[in-house]
Amino acid sequence: MINNNFGQPIVDEQELAKAFKTGTTTVGIMVKDGVVIGTESQVSGGSFVASKKQQKLFEINHFTAATVAGVLADCLYVVNQIRALSRIKELESGSEPEPKYLASIVRNMLFSGRSYFVSNMIVGGYSKTEKRGKLYGIDMIGTLYEEDNFLSWGSGSPYSLGVLEADWKPNMSKTDGAKLIKTAISSSKERDIGSGYDIQLCTIDKAGYKQIQ
Repeated sequence: MINNNFGQPIVDEQELAKAFKTGTTTVGIMVKDGVVIGTESQVSGGSFVASKKQQKLFEINHFTAATVAGVLADCLYVVNQIRALSRIKELESGSEPEPKYLASIVRNMLFSGRSYFVSNMIVGGYSKTEKRGKLYGIDMIGTLYEEDNFLSWGSGSPYSLGVLEADWKPNMSKTDGAKLIKTAISSSKERDIGSGYDIQLCTIDKAGYKQIQ
């Protein structure tokens, strides 16, 4: 059991372990001109397939996208919040906020709501200030990871990570990166009961977000 500063229980370790085994596969990789991010479309309730066509890849703004793994209602709530906060920041500053800014918001939401939001997210995009792709992973207890190569969440992630470890290379083109993510997610779909059906895929570079599948 993990307790807060007052000795009160926050997270049951067994429940936390279950949450990290969420039935999905999400993948993000760095490529030469930005990032490629993908997932599949199955939603599972235990061994039951609740939906074959769920959107799990989201455009947050023109230069940032997110994928979700966890309890779907929690994930969608977080996505809607960061979309709204991104729009507010854009209206205040006159330009879309950076991927790092949005990843930090997600981190703060999940840390503040520790054990309340069961949501593991990939936030990635193109930084106009750094002129390069950025890739972040945020887990349900608010840990923020910045990755320089690739990242995968969900029950199918071990299979995808095996493909990425073998075949990812620095400075891949967006085309080659998209092919690699398709291969990685397809591997997970073959072996993981919680992953399946359609692949959702986007690229983000200096021209912005583009959903390609």
